[in-house]
Amino acid sequence: MKEFKFKIGGTDYTATVEDMRNGHMQVTVNGQTYQVEVPQTVAQVPQSAAATHSAPQTGGPKNVVSELPGTVTTVNVSAGQRVKRGETLLVIEAMKMANDIVSEVDGTVQRVVVSAGQSVNQGDLLVEMVADFVAAEAPTLNPKPAPAAPTVASAAPAPAAPAVGNKSVTAPLPGAITKIGIKVGDTVAVGDTVLIMEAMKMENSITTEFAGKVKAILCKEGDQVQSGQVLVELD
Repeated sequence: MKEFKFKIGGTDYTATVEDMRNGHMQVTVNGQTYQVEVPQTVAQVPQSAAATHSAPQTGGPKNVVSELPGTVTTVNVSAGQRVKRGETLLVIEAMKMANDIVSEVDGTVQRVVVSAGQSVNQGDLLVEMVADFVAAEAPTLNPKPAPAAPTVASAAPAPAAPAVGNKSVTAPLPGAITKIGIKVGDTVAVGDTVLIMEAMKMENSITTEFAGKVKAILCKEGDQVQSGQVLVELD
């Protein structure tokens, strides 16, 4: 705060000036206080200072909808529950696969719209959520270049048909193999999960319809597979 003493027309004046942000000042003259705006100062306020008070935010409603038709088999959350990104909210069975429906954000469950045993269609609302508000990250100045598109020559060959009499596990739809939970020589029972496949933004547990010993694994983690492609052969 600064203090000034001066005379105007023979009258003594005492004034104090207190700096305030964004080009505004508080001026007191002989006990009378005024709020003063200095236009030039307002215009010179650094943009970075303004950004400090108006940092972009992300969050808000993040409703979860079904990516495909199926039946809800398991509901893992309830209203008011806090969840983390990647946490499984519920499980939908579709095309003989158990599909984990996971949260894409950290947040709070507002309402669970479906229940176990309920049939849902593609696009149906499953869970109403509110994502946590966090300061948005500044864009990178050196973004990584987009990966080159695969050439026609790298396309996967058409899957070979399984031999007659073989007990085989096939891909029910196109996707990517993310995890293989068995090895050659393992014994599996009907309904055992043999591998995980990502399709339509969902993790799908691929189970076997046969019991037996693993004879061959015809894919590896990271492979893109086609619908009907043989993944595992059993004796």
